[in-house]
Amino acid sequence: MAVPLRARARRTLRSHAIRILVRLVSLLPLPIAFRVGAAAGALGHLLLRRTRALALRQLALAFPERGEGERRRIAREMFLSLGRAAAEVTAIRSYDHRLEAYAELGDPGLLAEVMARGKGMVYVTGHLGNWELMARRIARAGVPNAVIAKRGGDGRLMDLIAAWRAEGGVTTLWREEPDTGRAIIRTFRQGRALGILVDQDTSVQGVFVPFFGRLAHTPRAAGDLALRFGAPVVVGTIHRKGPRPTDGHLLELTEIPYDPDPADREAEVIRITAACQAALEATIRRFPAEWVWMHQRWKTRPEDGSARKMPESRAVGGGSDRPS
Repeated sequence: MAVPLRARARRTLRSHAIRILVRLVSLLPLPIAFRVGAAAGALGHLLLRRTRALALRQLALAFPERGEGERRRIAREMFLSLGRAAAEVTAIRSYDHRLEAYAELGDPGLLAEVMARGKGMVYVTGHLGNWELMARRIARAGVPNAVIAKRGGDGRLMDLIAAWRAEGGVTTLWREEPDTGRAIIRTFRQGRALGILVDQDTSVQGVFVPFFGRLAHTPRAAGDLALRFGAPVVVGTIHRKGPRPTDGHLLELTEIPYDPDPADREAEVIRITAACQAALEATIRRFPAEWVWMHQRWKTRPEDGSARKMPESRAVGGGSDRPS
């Protein structure tokens, strides 16, 4: 179905406005960009009422023991965090030369040891902290990597994101493209890392595992890929070390052990998926304002029979998407 002219015009104007804004922010030093991002986040919190309401509903499901005032505070801080992260990514040229110090690796030896096995790596993460900056930092650590992402409706913006990643040594594999399955195979055969986001309920093959005390339909790609290629599974998260831009980030890494030749492959996939979710949940509980709560994480229910059956070529793709 053709997109109406008015919608196309609105999309084009929005795309141009975003690209102009990106160019302007990219010229700013990090402290100023940080403040601009926080202001944009505060404005979003004020104006995006439906998004704010959705975030509050998800927070109520995850933290029923917390008061409404505390959940509202987390929601507001989430908007600010997203604004800061977007500005931080856009202003990368002002601090890229010191990225290693700005985004500290909590266990640099683990990455080296895992990659030395020569089977690549399934790098599992979520929409937590500045996940785009994390991918760039992993590449800077000498780990060649690709990320799976869903191409959004704005092609110009998606191209801008892909170019930013490529500049930092990160290859984007669009989930919808027919060659992505072959690209994933090449990634592991070349001993590279593949980044996937598994913290959302989206149209990919998944299983139900616990998340904040509730069963959540979760992408199963990490387990499937690990068992197919024998690659190590590492959960990576990134969070701020303090409120100021000079405080930077800390990347924390956890390897998820698994049986490479299980008697029951399906049970092992579910176990790997559950372990990855547990690791992500632990960090989200510590830094709740740095996760994206404006997503219906528990949308698909086990009892409604709607666990999705996807073709294998699409099942490999993690869960997201926002840019991964």
